[in-house]
Amino acid sequence: MLKKWKNKKLLKNEKGLTLVELLAVIVILAIIAAIAVPAIGNIINKSKDRAILAEASNILSGAKIAYIDGACKNDKCDKDALKSYVDGIELNDTVVELTKDGWQITYPRLKDIKLEEFQVTDGKSLEKEINSKLVKAGGEKPTTTPDTTTP
Repeated sequence: MLKKWKNKKLLKNEKGLTLVELLAVIVILAIIAAIAVPAIGNIINKSKDRAILAEASNILSGAKIAYIDGACKNDKCDKDALKSYVDGIELNDTVVELTKDGWQITYPRLKDIKLEEFQVTDGKSLEKEINSKLVKAGGEKPTTTPDTTTP
């Protein structure tokens, strides 16, 4: 009899969460998730866009070396000229050319950029535009070297 009385007393002293409290916690978690998911999606898109811009910048660097080595013809570096100067990047339909405005890259992955602030037209961009978009995306500003060719 004493045992039954102790069990009833223990059950009355147990405290737990009510259904209303559980629902409140679920609603709060849902609100947090609704805020966090779009923010995380934007971070993912921004990092993918930065990766594409960084690839384009690496291709441009390789093209400059190829140009100096004489691998490029008529101020144009195509896929074949670039393949030994750029590693780990798919170069299909990629062309880098030296124009009067500077180095211009035609890189198909530039069309895959999702965020409007980093998009380029027709998959073509000048080197200075790529660098400014990388800086805008949170990268480091490229250092400029002083021009030593002028007296």
